[in-house]
Amino acid sequence: MINQSNSYVIGVDVGGTYTDVFFLDEAAGKCQVAKVPSTVDDQSRGFIEGIRKQVENLAEVSTVVHGTTVGTNALLERKGARTGIITTRGFRDTLEMRRRDRPETWGLWGQFEPVVARDLRIEVSERTLADGTIYTPVDIEEVKSAAQQLIDAGAESVCVAFINAYANASNELLALEAVRGLWPNEFVEASSNILPEIREFERTSTATLNAYLQPPVSSYLARLEGALDQHGFNGQVLIVQSNGGVMTVDTARQLPVRTALSGPAAGVIASAYIAGEAGFPNVITCDMGGTSFDVSLVANGESTLSPQTNIDFGMTIRTPMIEMTTIGAGGGSIAWVDRGGLLQIGPESAGSSPGPVCYGLGNERPTVTDANVVLGRINADKPIGGKLEKLDVEAASSAIDLHIAQPLGLGVMEAAEAVIRVANSRMAGAIRLVSIERGFDPKKFSAMPFGGGGALHTGALIKEVGLQNALVPRYPGINSALGCTIADMRHDYVQTINGLLEKLDMRVLAEQMSSLAKKGMDLLDSAAVSFENTEAIFELDMSYQGQTHTVDVSLPVKPGKNGVDITHDLIKSTFETRYSNVYGRPLDNIAIRVLNLRVSTLGRRPKFDLKLLAPVDGCELVAASNGVRNVWFDGAWHETAIYQRLPIAIGEVIAGPAILEQPDTTILIEPDLQAVVDEFGNLVITRKQEN
Repeated sequence: MINQSNSYVIGVDVGGTYTDVFFLDEAAGKCQVAKVPSTVDDQSRGFIEGIRKQVENLAEVSTVVHGTTVGTNALLERKGARTGIITTRGFRDTLEMRRRDRPETWGLWGQFEPVVARDLRIEVSERTLADGTIYTPVDIEEVKSAAQQLIDAGAESVCVAFINAYANASNELLALEAVRGLWPNEFVEASSNILPEIREFERTSTATLNAYLQPPVSSYLARLEGALDQHGFNGQVLIVQSNGGVMTVDTARQLPVRTALSGPAAGVIASAYIAGEAGFPNVITCDMGGTSFDVSLVANGESTLSPQTNIDFGMTIRTPMIEMTTIGAGGGSIAWVDRGGLLQIGPESAGSSPGPVCYGLGNERPTVTDANVVLGRINADKPIGGKLEKLDVEAASSAIDLHIAQPLGLGVMEAAEAVIRVANSRMAGAIRLVSIERGFDPKKFSAMPFGGGGALHTGALIKEVGLQNALVPRYPGINSALGCTIADMRHDYVQTINGLLEKLDMRVLAEQMSSLAKKGMDLLDSAAVSFENTEAIFELDMSYQGQTHTVDVSLPVKPGKNGVDITHDLIKSTFETRYSNVYGRPLDNIAIRVLNLRVSTLGRRPKFDLKLLAPVDGCELVAASNGVRNVWFDGAWHETAIYQRLPIAIGEVIAGPAILEQPDTTILIEPDLQAVVDEFGNLVITRKQEN
């Protein structure tokens, strides 16, 4: 039971370089932040250290919400568990065949190794037809023999994935029960419990990656809970999902695949909320960390959910995730000159260790951060995060000279500026990908930078892409941690229907909708979390008969005392409206197909007043001054005003060139731009008004 007298709600986002913490003291109506180096060997240590920066007694904390990269890193680094698969005879190679794609589009080369080796994929005799008929009952003794073979081979987890189990899971569930009877731990699951949806590769891949992540994620969560208990914590721990919602630790242990993009998703949720409250319903979020630049589009206050994501080639996860585009253009991305004499940025990164050259930890190749330091845009005497006392400007300059300037025949400053311009160009390309190429006019959107480095590049992105302005949140470097504290609880379910609309039994469909909604609501009720309200959302994946691709159709229905009221006419009219919005007009005299039913249940968590973030007793601009220094812009040095950002009062206007410094980030306002502090303490950056 949660101790309701506890006052703190804490959001913790663990990144590759830093662990960010946001503290909301509900009793005092105050917010605080902390940033500590991540502890790569055991993330729970940095987690606790970050919390204790502001709260020594964890008994004062009611809720901790965590955005984690444990699952993401395990997938990208292929450091998940040794996993086995028990599958239908003839379908052993589903993970390798995929969708007949390959890592390299052109040519015949490119190799791919699934996360489960072929000798750990074992076939058994069983067959379910596409209509759900059991053609060959499962042989339980053969299943037990397969499980024992995997145990003997050292498998830590196992996934049972039978063909067409979405249509009838009875064979798969019988096999699951048999495997659980002799498996030495709890890491056993069936594909129909993870994703009861048509398409065997996506279902097998998602269920397998879930099994692959269960041991490492469960082990981490156990260590985290143990560390919290040792420090007197007796509240609720919630984990951020890739869909932008949160779930309990028990659900995260069962479905760790839903944490694959946990941290970045929290940042998008925070951005959507902050931007909406500030009057910016259309924003493009720009999260620049040490390794990557993540871009997501928020239109009319809503982030876009993708039903399927490829974490890496061949690692397909089919579960709703906030749609993001990621490129290798983070602060640690390495700048280099290719054989053709062209300057390139990334994808290789110096990461957090050894990090940029200016860190002095052993890297000798220049990065984007090194270029910003040499250009004077980052204060070398006050590095963010407290990890280092000072940055080595000379070492960064020498590295740029050796690796960039000399090969290109440039001066050091011109070479450093070229690095930033190429990085900005790559970032602009990512923004165009999520906006222009998807039918959105960037002139109607604002940039919203966050992460440690995003606000250094905002001005260039406004001008290069044509965005109307930028909104810099109060704590850009802690944005994902803030998002953890405001994310709603969410559970998503899918069930394949795969039938023509005119032949569907509406009573059966309504029962399926009600059943999945109840399943989600029961999970919300069992979470011991207070909600302002709860909601069920119903969607259908639909198309015209003969089409391969579907459109998502949101149904305007709500569950009532007597279940869900749904009709053929309502579904048809809603589909035709949605199809017209996507493709221009509906088609005539073609049957309509319903492929999948999707149900989402949401528990709306209380949101805090963003005015708590605004400066209290803010000062005039002159009082926040930290002097001036020369900063390189457009081929020349410019005397640039330096300010402490956080004390500046609401309504103050900062004319460029200027640099605003705060513990979690640095904000660059270029010579032709200006910024104003809004009522929530955000910075609104716009072009200077012409006289």
